[in-house]
Amino acid sequence: MDLFEYHGKELLASFGVPVPAGEVAATTAEAVAAGQRLGCPVVVKAQVRVGGRGKAGGIQVATDLAEVAAAAEAILGMDIRGHTVERLWVERASDIAAEHYVSLTLDRSVRMHLGLLSARGGVDIEVVATEDPAAVARAHIDPIDGLTTAQCRTWVAAAGLADDVAEGVIEVLGRLWTAYAEGDAELVEVNPLVVTGEGELLALDAKVTLDESAAYRHPEWGGYAATQAGDEREQAARARGLQYVGLDGTVGIIANGAGLAMSTLDVVDQVGGSPANFLDIGGGAKAEAMAAALEVVNADRKVAAIFVNIFGGITRGEEVATGIVTALEQVDLASPIVVRLDGTNAAEGRAILARHESDRLVSRPTMVEAAETAVALAARRTARP
Repeated sequence: MDLFEYHGKELLASFGVPVPAGEVAATTAEAVAAGQRLGCPVVVKAQVRVGGRGKAGGIQVATDLAEVAAAAEAILGMDIRGHTVERLWVERASDIAAEHYVSLTLDRSVRMHLGLLSARGGVDIEVVATEDPAAVARAHIDPIDGLTTAQCRTWVAAAGLADDVAEGVIEVLGRLWTAYAEGDAELVEVNPLVVTGEGELLALDAKVTLDESAAYRHPEWGGYAATQAGDEREQAARARGLQYVGLDGTVGIIANGAGLAMSTLDVVDQVGGSPANFLDIGGGAKAEAMAAALEVVNADRKVAAIFVNIFGGITRGEEVATGIVTALEQVDLASPIVVRLDGTNAAEGRAILARHESDRLVSRPTMVEAAETAVALAARRTARP
């Protein structure tokens, strides 16, 4: 669950991380009222779950209420990398003396948490890491021991932060770690963590991703979930209990198992196609789950062909094939479907599919052949005037 900046700051502040005063606004009038209460100068910031706001003009400084109104008018409704701005965060402007970068996430390769800290905040950290790797100090954090004060001191020293802010940064790092660990976050990123002219530390931005599987522990997340509008396809899939991620291609993907679904996306791409989605229906492929998956993929107008890739393990091939045939009777498909069925009793399942093959349903024995067929069908259909 990716949070808006204002929700991220709200969460961090609840763990004692210092953030500037600010208010959320959905209209120009609300933004002006917020600016009046906060006192100008303020910063008017687009609230979208994507980076690049500043470069797109989605962050503007306003020195008076007239400028607040002008900034709000310009930013509300703006499209930033496919995200429409519907909310603003009006924040009291800060006197910035220095900008740092800090983030906490999980490094699965070593089964530890990973912290990144740099004295060069406020710019693309990827560029800094590439051009000057030594400017980014890394700290692997044991999930049992957590982030200790001693490790923080070593980490801050490695990042080369100024001595006069080191103790303050160590304290903020401890609070960020608590927010990350106790808040069940997958990512906490502050860029920049600023030092003001008076030596105060402030989290000027907050990118926070929460682990949705931990939602049962956090009833307070209800307010965050209410703003997770997102992709309509993803909402429809979530309502049906499906694991779905929307993409921009023309070949709809349905597979049983996350690994197989990822492999299917790769194969479609390798044979020249473009996946329209990632959709995992789970370990089996019963008629109800298949029908729900087909409904979601079929609703995507960009989809010109559907590739169903099923490997039967515990679920037998003939059960899978029967489920697919039954699902086709329940869903009025706008696009042809190509099925690759393998695994337990695959021959029996293919025989069932063969009896129902038509312009709507095609069966292929291998993943590559099925992908090539689906890509060809999609290309043929999208080429039509």
